Amino acid sequence: PMLIGTDEEGGTVVRASSNPNLFPSREPSPQVLYAQGGLDAILQDARQKSVTLLDLGVNVNFAPVADVSTDPADFIYERALGQDAQTTADYVAQVVTAMGQERIGSVLKHFPGYGNNQDTHTGVAVDERPYEAFQREDFLPFEAGVQAGAGCVLVSHNIVTCRDGEAPASLSPEWHRVLREELGWDGVVVTDSLDMGALAGYEIGEVCVKYLEAGGDIMLGIPDLAAALTALETAVTEGRLTEQRIDESALRVLMLKLSHGIAE
Repeated sequence: PMLIGTDEEGGTVVRASSNPNLFPSREPSPQVLYAQGGLDAILQDARQKSVTLLDLGVNVNFAPVADVSTDPADFIYERALGQDAQTTADYVAQVVTAMGQERIGSVLKHFPGYGNNQDTHTGVAVDERPYEAFQREDFLPFEAGVQAGAGCVLVSHNIVTCRDGEAPASLSPEWHRVLREELGWDGVVVTDSLDMGALAGYEIGEVCVKYLEAGGDIMLGIPDLAAALTALETAVTEGRLTEQRIDESALRVLMLKLSHGIAE
C-alpha cells in the first residue's frame, strides 16, 4: 500500500483543512493553540487531526515543524511554534508521540533547521551560521523527535555553509551524514519539494540522482517524472547508483510502512 501524505501543519499550511468538504474548519496554527491552552491544546488538536486525516485515507502528515524561530520577521516563523529551542523540542516530542499513538506518520522538518533564511520556494537561501549554533539550538527539536519515534525527517534546500558551502542540504552527502551519524537517524529521509526555486539552477534528473547519492530516500514534488526516471535508470546502468543504495532506501520505506500499520 502507498504512503499518502499531506501538509496539515495548521495555520498558513493546511492542504486538507482548507477544503470545507474535508474538514469543518481550517486547523489553527501551533502558535494559536499554544496561546490558547499550551501543549495540552496542541496535543488534543494533533490527535483529532490525525484521526480525521486517517478517515480520509491520509496516513502521513508532514508535521510537526521542528524549526526554531522566535522572530516574527523570519519566513518560517508563522509555521513554527515561535518558542525557544527547548520548548520547541518538548513540543515536537509530544506531538510525534501523539501522532504515533494514532498510527499516522510524522515528518520532522526542515533539517538542519530553517533559521532566519529566506523562502526557498522562490530562490536560493544561504545560511552562514556556525555549526555550534545548530548544536546548541536547531538540532534539539530534531533530536527530540527522533527519540520520540518520528516517521521521517525532511531535509531543506538551504545551503548551510558550516558543513557544505556548495550544495543545498537536501543534496549534500555531508548533511545527510550529520543527520544519520551525529543525530542517530536511521529512518526515512524525504526532500522538500523538488519544484522549488532554490533548485532552479539544477536539471531535475541530476537533482534526483544527487539526492540518492547523498543518502536520501523519498523525493517529493518531482516536476518532470519521465526525466527523473530516465536519469535514475541511466545512473544505475552506468554504475553511478548501485543496487545496494537503492535497496537501502526501499528497505527504510518498507519498515516505515510496517511501523505505522500501512503494510503487513
